[in-house]
Amino acid sequence: MTVVVLTHCPVGLRGFLTRWLLEISPGVFLGNPSARIRDALWDEVRQYAGNGRALLAYSTDTEQGYTFRTHDHKWHPVDHEGLTLILRPMDRPTPQSQPPSTGWSKASKRRRFGNRAP
Repeated sequence: MTVVVLTHCPVGLRGFLTRWLLEISPGVFLGNPSARIRDALWDEVRQYAGNGRALLAYSTDTEQGYTFRTHDHKWHPVDHEGLTLILRPMDRPTPQSQPPSTGWSKASKRRRFGNRAP
């Protein structure tokens, strides 16, 4: 079984993949081509993806039962003791637009002084 997922790729590439795979959802292709055809399709996807991203997943005789390849993804497959895991880059915190307020919140003042205003 082979699955190809395209994101932000040219429409012509989607049309090209429909020759060998079934498009079950926009950008998601499913089929069972031979290994030679699968590798040729992946080469074409990488060549014509442009600024888009692509993912290829297929079944193999490994411990997990499948393997995958990525093209221009921020997440990368990494081999860890024979298992393929995904390495996700750490998100850097964005600077806040307003500095945090200082002092006591209104709810904290109510709890501290009861229902009367300070």
